[in-house]
Amino acid sequence: MSEDDLIDIDTMLWHAGDFGRYQCMLMFLFSVINVLSAFHYFGQTFISVVPEHRCKVSGVEDPRYIAAARCSYTVVQNETYRELPCPRSWSYNNSYGYVSIVQELDWVCEDDWKPTIGQSVFFIGSVVGSLAFGILADNIGRLHVLVTSNLLAFVGNVSTIWSETSTTYAICRFLAGCATDANFVMMYIIVMEYVRPSMRTFGLNLCIGVFYCLACMVVPWVAVWLQNWKLLLLVISVPHLSVLAFYLVVPESAQWLISKGRTNDAIQRFKWIAKINQRVLTDKQVDALRRYCSQNLTTTNKHENFLGLLKTPKLRRKTLILIFKSMVITLCYDAISRNVNGTGYSPFLVFTITSATILPACLLILLIQDRVGRKALASGSLLLSGLFTACSGFVQVFIETPDPVVILILAIVARLGINVAYNSGAQYAVELIPTVVRGQGVSVIHVSGYAASFFSPQILYLANIWKPSPEVILGVLLVLGAIACLFLPETLNRTLPVTLQEGEEFGEDEGVFEFACWKVSTESTTQLTTEGIQKYT
Repeated sequence: MSEDDLIDIDTMLWHAGDFGRYQCMLMFLFSVINVLSAFHYFGQTFISVVPEHRCKVSGVEDPRYIAAARCSYTVVQNETYRELPCPRSWSYNNSYGYVSIVQELDWVCEDDWKPTIGQSVFFIGSVVGSLAFGILADNIGRLHVLVTSNLLAFVGNVSTIWSETSTTYAICRFLAGCATDANFVMMYIIVMEYVRPSMRTFGLNLCIGVFYCLACMVVPWVAVWLQNWKLLLLVISVPHLSVLAFYLVVPESAQWLISKGRTNDAIQRFKWIAKINQRVLTDKQVDALRRYCSQNLTTTNKHENFLGLLKTPKLRRKTLILIFKSMVITLCYDAISRNVNGTGYSPFLVFTITSATILPACLLILLIQDRVGRKALASGSLLLSGLFTACSGFVQVFIETPDPVVILILAIVARLGINVAYNSGAQYAVELIPTVVRGQGVSVIHVSGYAASFFSPQILYLANIWKPSPEVILGVLLVLGAIACLFLPETLNRTLPVTLQEGEEFGEDEGVFEFACWKVSTESTTQLTTEGIQKYT
């Protein structure tokens, strides 16, 4: 090996071990984060679940009483029926005996806006938190933000337990919302950067498909077991403290350290990984990485921010497409999920059945993403979901009384498609955004999706005007998203961009309908040829 030879980051990771013992440990910890994130995010749904209720009035209290409804009761007076408002008392028919904050504080009827405000403020917090933590991630590191956001989730959820008014409830849910996304995405980024590119799809989606899916299916039954929303929040909150131990076993992103000019710290991380993977890094390999960092990654990258993604035309185009894609996926994911909930069954049972679609979606990603590529999967899954969602609307237009089984099948396929797009979308964005602004870039993209999801209830409300309008609107949006993905470059088996200049040039030699599955298989970015292996050993 000559003094002029260089080793890039992916090659150094190969020498340290890119899918060994250490990567298995990281994926286990990522599975823990999946469980914590699922309970944190969907716990919001069950602490404010609205049980069936009706006015608590009897003939003893009002001799004129005839019948009770949700927010009023009927009386007869002088042979005339009158409807009167509830006297601030309700009887509840709660599922499986579970008591939510809505039942405990009687937030129904004229006060039914209070839990809704809490949910809205939770999502506002997620927007603010994603932006703030995204900026912090590119300045103080991914690991610090991962731990801080999980501690904030603990504080927000525990403080909610003592909420007695809508104001304190909203403030506490805002704090809990600020932790959402960052408490998951930062670990996602770290694991992705330390795992062989050809195994990222397998590792990340296996963790999400199994552990996130199981956690989602278990959340409602933990609530049923505990019988009370306060106990549920306590059980959700305490495990977040375990993330403090991640400082002992999870490394800071080596790519981030190098982008900040901290090459020595990055080398220490590689040596640590190599030791656990039972490998040894030679002085020649370390020196070759130092020279690479010195020549290619200068400290001028230290102060790059998200605006750098918008300064050059090609990178700006890719960034705006990623933002649009995130908005379409998040909005449609939320709307399609909500659109299948009005079944008349217990919300706990319905939620469990719906969450079960996460696993087959992730298994499908595992089977085909590294064969067809990121672009083909993103565009194809959005197109599939869009066509089946639109078909559901058209069936309701042209058939006066459509078969419920047909509607259900169309909804299941549409949900499967949007699950595939949703679960694979994060990896695609992380791979396309250059390392120097990856935290901020991914956060802005996620925030855009959360912001768009605010329109989900309004789109579903349009069904009151024209019943198939939500399906038609969502179908059109999904098809537009599928078309937009065709203008993104493929990232499968390619060295990811680190600097903004690399991001500008990345994938510019590709055509719109050029997919990885149509190309001859190429060498993985972290697999060396025999000649290369001999050169650096």
